[in-house]
Amino acid sequence: MQKAVVFDVGRVLFQWQLGALFEKLIEDAEELDWFLSNVVTEEWHYEHDRGRALADMVPERIALYPQYESHIRAYATRFNETVPGPVEGAHAIVERLAAAGVPLFCLTNFGDEFWQIFRPTQPIFDHFEDIIVSGVEKVAKPEPRIYEIVEQRSGRQGDALFFTDDNPANIEAARARGWDAHLFTDAASLEAALFEAGLLRAGR
Repeated sequence: MQKAVVFDVGRVLFQWQLGALFEKLIEDAEELDWFLSNVVTEEWHYEHDRGRALADMVPERIALYPQYESHIRAYATRFNETVPGPVEGAHAIVERLAAAGVPLFCLTNFGDEFWQIFRPTQPIFDHFEDIIVSGVEKVAKPEPRIYEIVEQRSGRQGDALFFTDDNPANIEAARARGWDAHLFTDAASLEAALFEAGLLRAGR
């Protein structure tokens, strides 16, 4: 069976930073840093990635930080503003792989509700055969179950899957299953790894 490439989304295909939204709402740099470290944090956001509903998360957070009610509500309604744009060079790699007929999948920690508003804005995802979204499955990387779901839905296991992700823990979880896993740092190093794996060739 032909080897497939599995992409992470955040910080691999697209830049992602909560501060991209909240720097528009909080002018003071120290306050912004405190807010992102204590109120709308990546750790709290991860609860939505794992399937927790915004309808539960947002009121709880507002109860803890009522002075930031409007900001917390903005988190729920303006998520796309936390995505400044694509990661440089990554989309070109996807397009080259797709043109070469390489099977493509995504495995992303992404809240279901946010995915529903983000996915329609990005035609790059049309190149992918399937996209496994943690918020839909209610299990997130690096938990083994979500890797099993990829294996089941792609029909592949072990080194028939080339996986790239920016999080070392997610890479280690993939390698534990025998996947060919590359820690993403930039498009150039990913391109080199894909050449080495025989998934890209010069001129394509």
